[in-house]
Amino acid sequence: MEGNHSHSHDIEFINWQVKAGPPHRHPYATYTTITRGHRHFMEGYTSVNPGGIDNHVHYYSGTTTFADGHVHAYRGTTGPAIPLPGGGHVHAFYGETSVADGHVHYYQGRTGRGV
Repeated sequence: MEGNHSHSHDIEFINWQVKAGPPHRHPYATYTTITRGHRHFMEGYTSVNPGGIDNHVHYYSGTTTFADGHVHAYRGTTGPAIPLPGGGHVHAFYGETSVADGHVHYYQGRTGRGV
């Protein structure tokens, strides 16, 4: 086959951003502020981060525990990763719940290690 110049090469995919590890998510748990004599507990897991991205964030949402005859919804975005001395990282989060029974609660905390 003279004149046939086709040939192939193996191509290796290189991800230049891989530094922060594999895909992961974090548990979180905190209490809201006390408003009108009561507070709520909130806990859950953040969204999964695709991994390999420094300074990544996670999303979270949920419903507080039932207290004083009502619940509140909440949602937000964590801050960027905060490295831990022994490896791994956590994220700070804070926000305000939805209005229920004519009031809101505020919250803040840090996620647990990635799982």
